[in-house]
Amino acid sequence: MTLLRRLDLDAHADEAPAPGVEGNRRLTAALGAVLLVLLAIEGGTIPFLGQLEVVHVVVGLVLIPIVLLKLGTTFYRFARYYTADRDYRQAGPPHPVMRVAGPFVVVTTVALFASGVVLAIVGRHSPTVYTIHKASFIAWFVAMTVHVLGHVWSTPSVAMRDWSAVQRMPGSRVRQLTLVGVTLAGLGAAAIVYPLLPAWGHG
Repeated sequence: MTLLRRLDLDAHADEAPAPGVEGNRRLTAALGAVLLVLLAIEGGTIPFLGQLEVVHVVVGLVLIPIVLLKLGTTFYRFARYYTADRDYRQAGPPHPVMRVAGPFVVVTTVALFASGVVLAIVGRHSPTVYTIHKASFIAWFVAMTVHVLGHVWSTPSVAMRDWSAVQRMPGSRVRQLTLVGVTLAGLGAAAIVYPLLPAWGHG
């Protein structure tokens, strides 16, 4: 645990920030925790794509709304900080390592999921798209490893604050419903979209 705490580049952010800043942090962390679970499932299908190709595609579809909201909450913090919002300025910037890794995480995430969507539509037998998807996965994995190590200690505790009766604050219920809603939206989108994908023999 000591090693993990040293690796956590967000562990310094233990002071009480403004409610808006804390709410954004809680929602971002909760989304990150859900993503970690789903990405672990998605990653577990890669060595067995021959048997688990359907699972890989479906979980990828479920991930899309959650990833989009996570990018949204992160960009919101970025925008508020760099437009000199007082509360976000007082909370301080991310750790320098996270500031460097952040753009790479965003770019590789967009490339990975965009190529994955195209691949789901045209089929994995499209060599160009398949190569782009594989290359973006490798780049994403490297960037995401840095990102995860940078938040590995703080994410679980921050993510659970809105679900703790002791640590709830105004907006906690909204964030709970948002987290549940975006997860259900991902499941619903997958249930609707997957049967319509012609590349998978449903169209």
